[in-house]
Amino acid sequence: MVDFVLVVVVLVPLFLGIVQVALVLHVRNTLAAAASEGARYAATVDRPPAAGVAKTREQIAGALAARFARNVVARSATVQGAPGVEVDVTADVPPLGIWGPAVRITVSGHAVEETAP
Repeated sequence: MVDFVLVVVVLVPLFLGIVQVALVLHVRNTLAAAASEGARYAATVDRPPAAGVAKTREQIAGALAARFARNVVARSATVQGAPGVEVDVTADVPPLGIWGPAVRITVSGHAVEETAP
């Protein structure tokens, strides 16, 4: 019985740490994909950057939760020397356990603007 307790004391925090890292990476990858999709959407002909914000929020709310989409900003930017759109998303991922600080994640998506023929 003592052996079981000694092993559990080590393995449970290790397992929870691995799950926390997996959660943070999943949220980061989902936010990055949504930001890129929002930037591409806003970069199409005759769409303002605000359309990219709405699309990004829609993608995040559908994949994760709307609370991760509270801080989404889009603006015109230069993408490798060409006019484009940049969408930035900042979100806080809560800790898995009952203690510890949240992890703040900031991701960006970029797209080159289309021009009308």
